[in-house]
Amino acid sequence: MDLSTFQHLKCELKNHQLWVMLNREEAANAFHLPMIDELVSVLEWADCEDEVRVIVFRGAGKNFCAGGDVAAMEEKREMFSGEPDQLRRNYQKGIQRIPKAMEALQKPTIALMNGAAIGAGCDFACMSDLRIGCEFTKVGETFTRLALVPGDGGTFFLPRVVGYTKAMEMFMTGRIYKAQQCLEMGLLNELVSSKELLEKGEQLAKEIAQNAPVAVQMTKKALKISHLKDLQTSLDLLAAFQGITQRTSDHFEGLDALKEKRSPIFKGN
Repeated sequence: MDLSTFQHLKCELKNHQLWVMLNREEAANAFHLPMIDELVSVLEWADCEDEVRVIVFRGAGKNFCAGGDVAAMEEKREMFSGEPDQLRRNYQKGIQRIPKAMEALQKPTIALMNGAAIGAGCDFACMSDLRIGCEFTKVGETFTRLALVPGDGGTFFLPRVVGYTKAMEMFMTGRIYKAQQCLEMGLLNELVSSKELLEKGEQLAKEIAQNAPVAVQMTKKALKISHLKDLQTSLDLLAAFQGITQRTSDHFEGLDALKEKRSPIFKGN
């Protein structure tokens, strides 16, 4: 895939890290159909590309993602066109493709929340596996303030990050939460200064990318399934995954590196 062809994303692959920037600065990186098409396309490609071991998201300019395109809502165009049943189908064919693509990803994901993440922007951050914020980070589930519901799957993702009660508070009040509050509620894994955000993201991405890719991806899948299923289902899955990982070349490289007191060099097989 030619990563330079995207109009609404800026993508770069380096050192097994795929960096994806939402690039609609003039609209606070709000989602619209062309961006959704590009984002889903690059995610589907990245999940099948062995060179990619971790994906990092960030937003252009001062915002992470403002969620839905308010101008399009006002003008009743794109996802927001038509009568109720058409709108329902628009969501299914539009923004709901993002949570499906994110949830299907085997590769671990990091959201660098460089600014505001509002509505669907907050939900998108919660679809990521890890989140790092800075002093400019702020989040809000502001759907009810616009007499809307989180049509992109926010009611699925947010409680899994901050817990049911806090998610209920966020959705019911529509409050905006500052960076320190986000850290305290568990929405952020780490809070750093804006000057350190990129460096911290690179460090975390490198730390993940240097681990055995098959084991990382299977562990992520096991965590997600264990979140939804019973213990026995998790144990059965883990037994099967362990059988696979224990016969990878990377496993034996890890054992050799441990004995030789060196860093392992994993190849993804």
